[in-house]
Amino acid sequence: MVEPLGRHAAGGTGVHKDYFRSPVWRGYLLAILAWGMAFGLRYGLAPWFPPGFPYLTFFPAVVLVAYYAGLRPAILTALLSALVAWWFWIGPTGFDLGVATAVALGFYVFVVAVDVFFIVGMDGATRRLAVEVERSEALAQSRDILMKEVQHRVSNNIQVVSAILSLEARSTSDPGARKALSDASARTALIASIQRSLAEVDGRTATFEDLARSVVDDAMQAAARDDVTVSIDGNGTVLSADEGTPVILIMLECVNNALEHAFPDRPGHIDIRLDDDGPRRTLEISDNGKGLSGLAKGAPTSLGLRIIAALARQLGGDWTLRDADPGTAARLSWPHAPITLSTSRVSPA
Repeated sequence: MVEPLGRHAAGGTGVHKDYFRSPVWRGYLLAILAWGMAFGLRYGLAPWFPPGFPYLTFFPAVVLVAYYAGLRPAILTALLSALVAWWFWIGPTGFDLGVATAVALGFYVFVVAVDVFFIVGMDGATRRLAVEVERSEALAQSRDILMKEVQHRVSNNIQVVSAILSLEARSTSDPGARKALSDASARTALIASIQRSLAEVDGRTATFEDLARSVVDDAMQAAARDDVTVSIDGNGTVLSADEGTPVILIMLECVNNALEHAFPDRPGHIDIRLDDDGPRRTLEISDNGKGLSGLAKGAPTSLGLRIIAALARQLGGDWTLRDADPGTAARLSWPHAPITLSTSRVSPA
């Protein structure tokens, strides 16, 4: 964060440069002290200085005051320096008005004006930049807070939809409708949970392992399957807000398919791995179950696989399902570039 102007800061750098700007008398005091030191040094070294260097110790004083105290104190230092140099070291002692004196004074005024112009100008530009940086940081913080609030509201609204679907499921007497409404309620509740997890990291990026582990643990608990082990390896990959919801939902559908069809009545293992090779990311979910023969007839057109197809299209990726040795392997591959809604290929291979 840029430090507010006018504050003392010591953090190993001594007095902050704005210390001599507020109150203003400090700047003029610095101007007089700097001039006095430069004059004393020039006067003491006069016997050793060759002719033609009347301002040698005064230029650094002017530059120092311009940097720390600003324009007006620098002008005061420059004026006092010009007067004493004119009196003691330019021409005969006193305020000589010869041509050579005028040339020497003109040279001094030119050099001092250039120094002060650049120092004061660069200081002003730096201060304007600091103000803009502070303003940009404040806007960024406001945007992050607003985004987090929006995500929370979206999550809450989705949670309300899930609760309504759950109430409808309890009130219906049709078993098929009850199951469909219950499944829809569970899926919308999961979306709300993912949105809430994304909001908790302030709109930055969420680690795949963090999201996946939480969702898988909930799914295993809901299915009461303590005989199935799940390993998750995300290789430190993080998911953006655009990727988080569809990728986690696809992963969960694959896990639920494995629990239902791969080993419905026996122990098993599910392996989840996410790889990032730069241009594309690949999610693989494999199990050691019965293989594709364990899927019910018509499974490729089931609601779960249709959901996976829609989510894969949203990512602009490809999703395949194939027999493995042993079990079944599902693979999702999508571009890690800006998302395009290209037609995806979803097929059991």
